[in-house]
Amino acid sequence: MAVSGFGGLRVLALESRRAKEIATLIRTCGGVPTVVPVMREIPLESNEEAFVFAQSLIAGEFDLVLFLTGAGAKMLFHAVQTRYPPEAFFPALKRTRIAVRGPKPAAVLREFGLAAGIMSQEPSTWREVLAALDAAYPEGIRALRIAVQEYGASNLPLLDGLRQRGALVTPVPVYQWALPLDLQEMREVIRATQRGEFDVLFFLTGIQALHLCRVAGEMGEREGLLQSLKRMVIVSVGPSTTEELLRQGISPDFQPSHPKMGILVAEAARVVPGMIEGKRAG
Repeated sequence: MAVSGFGGLRVLALESRRAKEIATLIRTCGGVPTVVPVMREIPLESNEEAFVFAQSLIAGEFDLVLFLTGAGAKMLFHAVQTRYPPEAFFPALKRTRIAVRGPKPAAVLREFGLAAGIMSQEPSTWREVLAALDAAYPEGIRALRIAVQEYGASNLPLLDGLRQRGALVTPVPVYQWALPLDLQEMREVIRATQRGEFDVLFFLTGIQALHLCRVAGEMGEREGLLQSLKRMVIVSVGPSTTEELLRQGISPDFQPSHPKMGILVAEAARVVPGMIEGKRAG
């Protein structure tokens, strides 16, 4: 009899904001979902970096502003407007060249009447961002004053790449990721993973991998967790997440054609059942 999607495989997803959505997608594709949040999004206790950025931008001290995420751009704009009027901030931004990491921040900019002159190509890792800037500045970016809107944690390879090219880089952190206030659910899912209670694990961001391994380490279970993951099919949403997984010692087995949740689940449902027996035997 033909297997329908996941065919009843037990799928673990480490999602917070879109937990209900991914659970529904997994269930619709024939999987048995378990969704556990391993991170929470919090605003910085002080928006001082955003205010300093706005003041410098209005003073004409940046040549380029690079937006890495849509959510971060929107939060930055809202934070700035608590201190600076829109008629001062947005015209200054329009006078400055704008680059974006993919279409999501570009869409947010359009909501505020702004347009990006430089956009990275998919899959929009730091490599594609640097390539887009290299193409836009054939003579190089040495001494270019660049503000970088950050996403959760600093993208160190991107910042290093800009600095190695001689750019003057100002990171602008707007929000950060923290562990859940209550870690009990995370600890239990780490133990359940080691007991073999899941067949598939989805990672939708590198921070999920970082937090999972951090808590496992605090429990003294990091190596045990990594060994358990070798018996599961590990699914990464995209190249940036894959890079973090590899840094944590986790080798992903599948990555979808596009880094979107719906495509991730649908494509994984087609290929994962054929991979699971080999993983268990290995």
